[in-house]
Parts: sequence; C-alpha cells; structure tokens
Amino acid sequence: IQQVFKQLFYMINAITLNNLLLRKDVCSWSTGMQLRFNISQLEEWLHGKNLQQSGAAQTLEPLIQAAQLLQLKKKTSEDAEAICSLCTSLTTQQIVKILNLYTPVNEFEERVTVAFIRNIQKQLQERNDPPQLLLDFKHMFPVLFPFNPSAITMDSIHLPASLNLDFLNKV
Repeated sequence: IQQVFKQLFYMINAITLNNLLLRKDVCSWSTGMQLRFNISQLEEWLHGKNLQQSGAAQTLEPLIQAAQLLQLKKKTSEDAEAICSLCTSLTTQQIVKILNLYTPVNEFEERVTVAFIRNIQKQLQERNDPPQLLLDFKHMFPVLFPFNPSAITMDSIHLPASLNLDFLNKV
C-alpha cells in the first residue's frame, strides 16, 4: 500500500509541476497559496492514514518548492539567495521557467525582472542539473517485496519420487 501511494503521489507531483511549467496563467502568487494548501491537505491525509513512512510526501518536494517560489518576493539579491537555497529539488531550468512565466494577479505585484532572473542563473550556474525541464510522469518506482524467511528447515523437506529429482543430493 505504501509503494502504491508513493507512486500515486509522484504522478500527482509530476503532472501538476509540468502543468505549472507549461501554463503562464497558473504561475501566480495565488496559485502558489492554493498549491501549498492542497499539498498540506495531502500530507495531513497521509499522516491520518499512517502512511508518512511511505516516502509519498517526499515525492511532492519539487511541487512544494515551486509553490514556495511563487510566494516568495522576487526583487533583491537577498531574495535571489533565498530562492537558490530553498529550491534544491528544482532544476535551474525549472526555476528560471517559473520566474519567466510568473504573472502578477493584481496591481500590487510586479513582474519578475530580467536582471533578477540573470542573478538567479548566475548563482545556480555551478549546479549539475539534468537538462530536462519537465518531469517524467511515467516514471515507475521499483516494487519491493519483503523477504520473509520460512520456518521450515531444508533437512525436514521430503521430495517425492514422482518429481524425478534423483540427481539432487543432500549435503
């Protein structure tokens, strides 16, 4: 059950983040607030179902960071440093794309300046990020089956003659 929910939450993360990276109309402060609220509801549900050890919540980390990126101030070099230290699960390309797509919803917000985005790129240039922008939502985690050793010892097993396993010898 834990593995199923980890896979499901990864798919939620990948599809939602890919939509965020492809749609300018959803890159806003209010979307960041809504995303963070919805993610906290999912995390609370996991906790309520005793699934917090499944790793499902960790698969949402890129989406959490994207939501926080939408909510942070984006003006000063201190803001750029905060973004760079916070967004460790997002690639440089994803951060820059979200900043480029960021759309102010009201007159109190301002667009992200090109100078600010260049500052972010300069600070993150040492990262060895993969060149992909979108997440692979078809990625499958390996299924792990627990090993449960048998209480039956090998000495107590009797092989019927009908199996024609005469070539096996007891050691």
